[in-house]
Amino acid sequence: MKNSPMIPFNKPFIAGKELYYIAQAVTMGNIAADGYFTKACSRLLEERFGIRKVLLVPSGTAALELAAMLCNLQPGDEVIMPSYTFVSTASAFVRVGARPVFVDIRPDTLNIDETKIEAAITERTRVIVPVHYGGVSCEMDRIMDIARRYNLLVVEDAAQGVNAFYKGRALGSIGHLGCYSFHETKNYICGEGGALCINDERFIERAEILRDKGTNRQKFFRGEVDKYTWVDIGSSYVMAEILAAFLYGQLEQMDAIAARRFEIYQHYAMHLKPLEEQGFLRLPRIPAGCQSNHHLFYVLTPDGPTRDALLAHLKSEGIHAVFHYVPLHTSPMGRTFGYKEGDLPVTESLAARLVRLPMYYELTQHDQERVVVTLEKLFSEILI
Repeated sequence: MKNSPMIPFNKPFIAGKELYYIAQAVTMGNIAADGYFTKACSRLLEERFGIRKVLLVPSGTAALELAAMLCNLQPGDEVIMPSYTFVSTASAFVRVGARPVFVDIRPDTLNIDETKIEAAITERTRVIVPVHYGGVSCEMDRIMDIARRYNLLVVEDAAQGVNAFYKGRALGSIGHLGCYSFHETKNYICGEGGALCINDERFIERAEILRDKGTNRQKFFRGEVDKYTWVDIGSSYVMAEILAAFLYGQLEQMDAIAARRFEIYQHYAMHLKPLEEQGFLRLPRIPAGCQSNHHLFYVLTPDGPTRDALLAHLKSEGIHAVFHYVPLHTSPMGRTFGYKEGDLPVTESLAARLVRLPMYYELTQHDQERVVVTLEKLFSEILI
Protein backbone atom coordinates (compact mmCIF):
# COMPACT_ATOMS: atom_id res chain seq x y z
CA MET A 1 0.00 0.00 0.00
CA LYS A 2 2.94 2.30 0.55
CA ASN A 3 3.30 2.72 -3.24
CA SER A 4 -0.39 3.53 -3.67
CA PRO A 5 -1.44 7.13 -4.34
CA MET A 6 -1.92 9.33 -1.30
CA ILE A 7 -5.50 9.47 -0.04
CA PRO A 8 -6.06 13.12 0.87
CA PHE A 9 -8.04 14.20 3.88
CA ASN A 10 -10.22 16.43 1.71
CA LYS A 11 -10.67 17.11 -1.98
CA PRO A 12 -12.76 19.95 -3.48
CA PHE A 13 -15.21 18.77 -6.12
CA ILE A 14 -17.51 19.83 -8.95
CA ALA A 15 -21.04 18.49 -8.44
CA GLY A 16 -23.01 20.10 -11.26
CA LYS A 17 -23.06 23.33 -13.24
CA GLU A 18 -20.63 25.37 -11.11
CA LEU A 19 -18.29 26.38 -13.95
CA TYR A 20 -21.15 27.09 -16.32
CA TYR A 21 -22.74 29.38 -13.75
CA ILE A 22 -19.46 31.24 -13.24
CA ALA A 23 -19.37 31.90 -16.98
CA GLN A 24 -22.98 33.09 -16.79
CA ALA A 25 -22.12 35.49 -13.97
CA VAL A 26 -19.31 36.98 -16.03
CA THR A 27 -21.58 37.29 -19.06
CA MET A 28 -24.23 39.05 -16.97
CA GLY A 29 -21.64 41.67 -16.13
CA ASN A 30 -21.81 41.55 -12.33
CA ILE A 31 -19.02 39.64 -10.61
CA ALA A 32 -18.66 41.81 -7.51
CA ALA A 33 -21.58 41.08 -5.17
CA ASP A 34 -25.34 40.76 -4.75
CA GLY A 35 -26.07 39.73 -8.30
CA TYR A 36 -28.37 37.05 -9.71
CA PHE A 37 -26.60 34.08 -8.10
CA THR A 38 -26.25 35.69 -4.67
CA LYS A 39 -30.00 36.25 -4.65
CA ALA A 40 -30.67 32.75 -5.96
CA CYS A 41 -28.54 31.11 -3.25
CA SER A 42 -30.14 33.18 -0.49
CA ARG A 43 -33.64 32.39 -1.71
CA LEU A 44 -32.87 28.66 -2.00
CA LEU A 45 -31.51 28.49 1.55
CA GLU A 46 -34.37 30.55 2.98
CA GLU A 47 -37.05 28.43 1.35
CA ARG A 48 -35.46 25.05 1.96
CA PHE A 49 -34.53 25.63 5.58
CA GLY A 50 -37.29 27.99 6.73
CA ILE A 51 -34.95 30.89 7.52
CA ARG A 52 -36.37 34.40 7.61
CA LYS A 53 -33.37 36.03 5.87
CA VAL A 54 -30.08 34.64 4.55
CA LEU A 55 -27.18 36.96 3.70
CA LEU A 56 -24.21 35.49 1.86
CA VAL A 57 -20.85 36.55 3.30
CA PRO A 58 -17.17 35.84 2.50
CA SER A 59 -16.71 33.10 5.13
CA GLY A 60 -18.14 31.35 8.16
CA THR A 61 -15.85 33.59 10.21
CA ALA A 62 -17.45 36.66 8.63
CA ALA A 63 -20.90 35.31 9.51
CA LEU A 64 -19.84 34.90 13.14
CA GLU A 65 -18.33 38.38 13.23
CA LEU A 66 -21.54 39.90 11.86
CA ALA A 67 -23.57 37.94 14.39
CA ALA A 68 -21.36 39.20 17.23
CA MET A 69 -21.79 42.80 16.04
CA LEU A 70 -25.57 42.37 15.89
CA CYS A 71 -25.63 41.16 19.51
CA ASN A 72 -24.59 44.70 20.51
CA LEU A 73 -22.19 43.47 23.17
CA GLN A 74 -20.32 45.76 25.52
CA PRO A 75 -16.79 45.25 26.86
CA GLY A 76 -16.88 42.64 29.61
CA ASP A 77 -20.11 41.00 28.47
CA GLU A 78 -19.91 37.21 28.54
CA VAL A 79 -20.65 34.67 25.83
CA ILE A 80 -21.07 30.98 26.66
CA MET A 81 -19.62 28.50 24.18
CA PRO A 82 -17.69 25.22 24.03
CA SER A 83 -13.91 25.25 24.04
CA TYR A 84 -13.92 22.41 21.51
CA THR A 85 -14.48 24.52 18.40
CA PHE A 86 -12.64 26.44 15.71
CA VAL A 87 -10.98 29.68 16.81
CA SER A 88 -13.47 31.84 14.86
CA THR A 89 -16.28 30.94 17.27
CA ALA A 90 -14.50 32.75 20.08
CA SER A 91 -12.51 35.39 18.21
CA ALA A 92 -15.65 36.83 16.59
CA PHE A 93 -16.98 37.77 20.03
CA VAL A 94 -13.63 38.74 21.54
CA ARG A 95 -13.23 41.27 18.70
CA VAL A 96 -16.22 43.23 20.03
CA GLY A 97 -14.94 43.16 23.62
CA ALA A 98 -16.79 40.15 24.99
CA ARG A 99 -15.31 37.45 27.20
CA PRO A 100 -15.71 33.80 26.16
CA VAL A 101 -17.00 31.54 28.91
CA PHE A 102 -16.06 27.99 28.00
CA VAL A 103 -18.29 25.06 28.97
CA ASP A 104 -17.42 21.38 28.76
CA ILE A 105 -18.82 19.09 26.05
CA ARG A 106 -20.87 15.94 25.98
CA PRO A 107 -18.88 12.70 25.59
CA ASP A 108 -21.33 11.28 23.04
CA THR A 109 -21.70 14.09 20.46
CA LEU A 110 -18.78 16.37 21.41
CA ASN A 111 -21.31 19.23 21.47
CA ILE A 112 -21.68 21.71 24.32
CA ASP A 113 -23.11 19.98 27.41
CA GLU A 114 -26.49 21.67 27.79
CA THR A 115 -26.71 20.53 31.42
CA LYS A 116 -23.69 22.72 32.30
CA ILE A 117 -24.81 25.94 30.62
CA GLU A 118 -27.03 27.30 33.37
CA ALA A 119 -24.29 27.09 35.99
CA ALA A 120 -22.06 29.26 33.75
CA ILE A 121 -24.57 32.11 33.51
CA THR A 122 -23.77 35.33 35.39
CA GLU A 123 -25.22 38.82 35.39
CA ARG A 124 -22.84 39.63 32.48
CA THR A 125 -23.99 36.75 30.25
CA ARG A 126 -25.57 37.92 27.00
CA VAL A 127 -25.24 35.13 24.43
CA ILE A 128 -25.07 31.33 24.12
CA VAL A 129 -23.21 29.94 21.10
CA PRO A 130 -23.97 26.25 20.50
CA VAL A 131 -21.59 24.66 17.97
CA HIS A 132 -23.06 21.76 16.00
CA TYR A 133 -20.00 19.54 15.78
CA GLY A 134 -19.74 17.38 12.67
CA GLY A 135 -23.26 18.29 11.56
CA VAL A 136 -24.89 16.71 14.63
CA SER A 137 -27.18 19.08 16.49
CA CYS A 138 -26.77 20.35 20.01
CA GLU A 139 -29.75 19.86 22.33
CA MET A 140 -31.47 22.98 21.04
CA ASP A 141 -34.79 22.71 22.93
CA ARG A 142 -32.97 22.85 26.24
CA ILE A 143 -30.66 25.64 25.06
CA MET A 144 -33.48 27.79 23.71
CA ASP A 145 -35.43 27.30 26.94
CA ILE A 146 -32.46 28.50 28.99
CA ALA A 147 -32.07 31.49 26.69
CA ARG A 148 -35.73 32.45 27.09
CA ARG A 149 -35.63 32.19 30.87
CA TYR A 150 -32.50 34.34 31.17
CA ASN A 151 -33.28 36.69 28.27
CA LEU A 152 -30.20 35.64 26.28
CA LEU A 153 -29.51 35.54 22.56
CA VAL A 154 -28.59 32.29 20.81
CA VAL A 155 -26.16 32.31 17.89
CA GLU A 156 -25.86 28.89 16.25
CA ASP A 157 -22.42 28.09 14.92
CA ALA A 158 -23.70 25.80 12.18
CA ALA A 159 -20.54 26.09 10.06
CA GLN A 160 -20.52 22.29 9.82
CA GLY A 161 -24.30 21.96 9.96
CA VAL A 162 -25.69 23.01 6.56
CA ASN A 163 -28.54 20.63 5.62
CA ALA A 164 -28.59 18.95 9.04
CA PHE A 165 -31.67 18.98 11.27
CA TYR A 166 -32.85 18.87 14.88
CA LYS A 167 -36.33 17.45 15.36
CA GLY A 168 -37.18 18.45 11.82
CA ARG A 169 -35.78 21.98 12.04
CA ALA A 170 -32.74 22.97 10.00
CA LEU A 171 -29.62 23.86 11.95
CA GLY A 172 -29.11 27.59 11.62
CA SER A 173 -32.88 28.19 11.69
CA ILE A 174 -33.45 27.68 15.44
CA GLY A 175 -31.43 30.37 17.25
CA HIS A 176 -31.90 34.09 16.87
CA LEU A 177 -28.97 34.00 14.43
CA GLY A 178 -27.14 31.19 12.66
CA CYS A 179 -23.84 30.94 10.81
CA TYR A 180 -22.97 28.69 7.84
CA SER A 181 -19.64 27.97 6.16
CA PHE A 182 -19.01 27.01 2.53
CA HIS A 183 -15.26 26.54 2.95
CA GLU A 184 -13.76 23.91 0.67
CA THR A 185 -13.70 21.40 3.55
CA LYS A 186 -17.48 21.62 4.10
CA ASN A 187 -20.31 19.63 2.48
CA TYR A 188 -21.31 22.42 0.08
CA ILE A 189 -18.44 24.59 -1.06
CA CYS A 190 -17.27 27.63 -3.00
CA GLY A 191 -13.67 27.81 -1.76
CA GLU A 192 -14.27 30.44 0.90
CA GLY A 193 -17.79 31.54 1.76
CA GLY A 194 -20.48 31.61 4.38
CA ALA A 195 -23.96 32.82 5.25
CA LEU A 196 -25.61 34.66 8.10
CA CYS A 197 -29.02 33.21 8.93
CA ILE A 198 -31.39 35.70 10.54
CA ASN A 199 -34.40 34.20 12.31
CA ASP A 200 -35.33 37.23 14.41
CA GLU A 201 -36.68 40.07 12.25
CA ARG A 202 -35.29 42.81 14.49
CA PHE A 203 -31.78 42.04 13.21
CA ILE A 204 -32.48 42.14 9.45
CA GLU A 205 -32.17 45.85 8.75
CA ARG A 206 -28.98 46.37 10.73
CA ALA A 207 -27.43 43.16 9.35
CA GLU A 208 -27.85 44.48 5.81
CA ILE A 209 -26.21 47.76 6.83
CA LEU A 210 -23.25 46.20 8.66
CA ARG A 211 -22.65 43.79 5.76
CA ASP A 212 -22.58 46.64 3.24
CA LYS A 213 -19.84 48.85 4.71
CA GLY A 214 -22.16 50.44 7.24
CA THR A 215 -24.36 51.99 4.54
CA ASN A 216 -28.06 51.78 3.79
CA ARG A 217 -27.31 50.84 0.18
CA GLN A 218 -29.75 47.90 0.17
CA LYS A 219 -32.59 50.31 0.98
CA PHE A 220 -31.45 52.46 -1.95
CA PHE A 221 -31.49 49.46 -4.30
CA ARG A 222 -35.05 48.67 -3.17
CA GLY A 223 -36.11 52.28 -3.77
CA GLU A 224 -36.79 52.93 -0.08
CA VAL A 225 -34.41 55.96 0.01
CA ASP A 226 -33.32 58.32 -2.78
CA LYS A 227 -29.62 57.98 -1.95
CA TYR A 228 -27.49 55.85 0.33
CA THR A 229 -25.00 56.99 2.93
CA TRP A 230 -22.95 55.95 5.96
CA VAL A 231 -25.24 55.09 8.88
CA ASP A 232 -23.37 52.55 11.08
CA ILE A 233 -19.97 50.98 11.70
CA GLY A 234 -19.77 48.11 9.23
CA SER A 235 -17.36 46.50 6.82
CA SER A 236 -17.32 44.66 3.51
CA TYR A 237 -19.02 41.38 4.35
CA VAL A 238 -20.41 40.61 0.89
CA MET A 239 -19.66 37.44 -1.07
CA ALA A 240 -18.25 37.83 -4.58
CA GLU A 241 -20.80 36.92 -7.25
CA ILE A 242 -18.42 34.43 -8.87
CA LEU A 243 -18.31 32.47 -5.60
CA ALA A 244 -22.10 32.63 -5.34
CA ALA A 245 -22.35 31.23 -8.87
CA PHE A 246 -20.13 28.29 -7.90
CA LEU A 247 -22.13 27.80 -4.70
CA TYR A 248 -25.45 27.77 -6.54
CA GLY A 249 -24.20 24.85 -8.63
CA GLN A 250 -23.48 23.00 -5.38
CA LEU A 251 -26.76 23.85 -3.67
CA GLU A 252 -28.68 22.60 -6.71
CA GLN A 253 -27.06 19.21 -6.06
CA MET A 254 -27.70 19.27 -2.32
CA ASP A 255 -29.64 16.01 -2.22
CA ALA A 256 -27.11 14.11 -4.33
CA ILE A 257 -24.20 15.38 -2.23
CA ALA A 258 -26.03 14.48 0.98
CA ALA A 259 -26.76 10.97 -0.29
CA ARG A 260 -23.14 10.40 -1.26
CA ARG A 261 -21.84 11.56 2.11
CA PHE A 262 -24.31 9.27 3.85
CA GLU A 263 -22.97 6.33 1.81
CA ILE A 264 -19.39 7.13 2.79
CA TYR A 265 -20.34 7.56 6.45
CA GLN A 266 -22.27 4.28 6.52
CA HIS A 267 -19.41 2.39 4.88
CA TYR A 268 -16.98 3.56 7.55
CA ALA A 269 -19.47 2.86 10.34
CA MET A 270 -20.26 -0.65 9.15
CA HIS A 271 -16.71 -1.77 8.51
CA LEU A 272 -15.18 -0.18 11.62
CA LYS A 273 -17.87 -1.49 13.96
CA PRO A 274 -15.89 -4.68 14.75
CA LEU A 275 -12.97 -2.58 16.00
CA GLU A 276 -15.36 -0.70 18.27
CA GLU A 277 -16.83 -3.97 19.56
CA GLN A 278 -13.30 -5.14 20.40
CA GLY A 279 -12.67 -1.95 22.36
CA PHE A 280 -9.99 -0.52 20.07
CA LEU A 281 -11.86 2.65 19.20
CA ARG A 282 -15.20 4.44 19.46
CA LEU A 283 -17.33 5.58 16.54
CA PRO A 284 -19.44 8.77 16.31
CA ARG A 285 -22.87 9.00 17.97
CA ILE A 286 -26.00 10.57 16.47
CA PRO A 287 -28.80 10.96 19.07
CA ALA A 288 -32.45 10.37 18.27
CA GLY A 289 -34.03 13.50 16.83
CA CYS A 290 -30.80 14.59 15.13
CA GLN A 291 -30.52 14.19 11.36
CA SER A 292 -26.84 14.56 10.56
CA ASN A 293 -25.44 15.89 7.30
CA HIS A 294 -22.50 13.49 7.75
CA HIS A 295 -19.98 16.28 7.55
CA LEU A 296 -17.16 14.20 8.97
CA PHE A 297 -16.24 10.77 10.27
CA TYR A 298 -14.00 10.41 13.29
CA VAL A 299 -12.80 7.69 15.62
CA LEU A 300 -11.87 8.05 19.27
CA THR A 301 -8.91 6.04 20.52
CA PRO A 302 -8.54 4.84 24.13
CA ASP A 303 -5.76 7.36 24.87
CA GLY A 304 -3.56 10.05 23.42
CA PRO A 305 -0.48 7.91 22.63
CA THR A 306 -2.67 5.49 20.66
CA ARG A 307 -4.11 8.41 18.71
CA ASP A 308 -0.63 9.68 17.86
CA ALA A 309 0.48 6.21 16.78
CA LEU A 310 -2.60 5.86 14.61
CA LEU A 311 -1.99 9.19 12.86
CA ALA A 312 1.65 8.33 12.23
CA HIS A 313 0.77 4.89 10.88
CA LEU A 314 -1.90 6.21 8.54
CA LYS A 315 0.57 8.79 7.21
CA SER A 316 3.19 6.10 6.62
CA GLU A 317 0.60 4.19 4.58
CA GLY A 318 -0.23 7.18 2.40
CA ILE A 319 -3.44 8.18 4.17
CA HIS A 320 -3.89 11.75 5.33
CA ALA A 321 -5.92 11.78 8.55
CA VAL A 322 -5.94 14.62 11.07
CA PHE A 323 -6.79 15.44 14.65
CA HIS A 324 -9.21 18.28 15.19
CA TYR A 325 -9.24 21.24 17.56
CA VAL A 326 -6.74 22.18 20.20
CA PRO A 327 -9.21 23.20 22.94
CA LEU A 328 -9.46 26.97 22.99
CA HIS A 329 -9.22 27.21 26.77
CA THR A 330 -5.72 25.65 26.68
CA SER A 331 -4.50 27.85 23.81
CA PRO A 332 -2.23 30.84 24.43
CA MET A 333 -5.15 33.21 23.83
CA GLY A 334 -7.51 31.14 25.96
CA ARG A 335 -5.10 31.32 28.87
CA THR A 336 -5.28 35.12 28.80
CA PHE A 337 -8.88 34.73 30.00
CA GLY A 338 -7.74 32.76 33.04
CA TYR A 339 -8.20 29.21 31.77
CA LYS A 340 -5.77 26.35 32.21
CA GLU A 341 -5.43 22.65 31.51
CA GLY A 342 -7.72 20.61 33.73
CA ASP A 343 -10.61 23.10 33.64
CA LEU A 344 -12.63 21.10 31.09
CA PRO A 345 -11.72 17.43 31.52
CA VAL A 346 -14.14 15.93 28.99
CA THR A 347 -13.04 18.37 26.29
CA GLU A 348 -9.36 17.72 26.99
CA SER A 349 -9.77 13.95 27.01
CA LEU A 350 -11.74 13.76 23.76
CA ALA A 351 -9.55 16.28 21.93
CA ALA A 352 -6.47 14.17 22.73
CA ARG A 353 -8.05 10.97 21.36
CA LEU A 354 -9.85 12.03 18.16
CA VAL A 355 -8.82 11.21 14.60
CA ARG A 356 -10.73 12.46 11.55
CA LEU A 357 -10.63 10.09 8.59
CA PRO A 358 -10.63 11.13 4.91
CA MET A 359 -14.16 12.23 4.00
CA TYR A 360 -15.10 13.91 0.71
CA TYR A 361 -17.60 13.56 -2.12
CA GLU A 362 -15.31 11.72 -4.54
CA LEU A 363 -13.79 9.32 -1.98
CA THR A 364 -13.96 5.90 -3.62
CA GLN A 365 -14.97 2.67 -1.94
CA HIS A 366 -11.54 1.28 -2.79
CA ASP A 367 -9.84 4.10 -0.90
CA GLN A 368 -12.21 3.70 2.03
CA GLU A 369 -11.30 0.03 2.17
CA ARG A 370 -7.62 1.00 2.25
CA VAL A 371 -8.35 3.18 5.28
CA VAL A 372 -10.30 0.43 7.04
CA VAL A 373 -7.70 -2.28 6.34
CA THR A 374 -4.93 0.00 7.57
CA LEU A 375 -6.79 0.57 10.84
CA GLU A 376 -7.50 -3.13 11.24
CA LYS A 377 -3.85 -4.00 10.67
CA LEU A 378 -2.67 -1.34 13.09
CA PHE A 379 -4.81 -2.61 15.95
CA SER A 380 -4.43 -6.33 15.25
CA GLU A 381 -0.70 -6.48 14.47
CA ILE A 382 0.97 -3.44 16.01
CA LEU A 383 -0.88 -2.07 19.01
CA ILE A 384 -1.94 -5.33 20.64
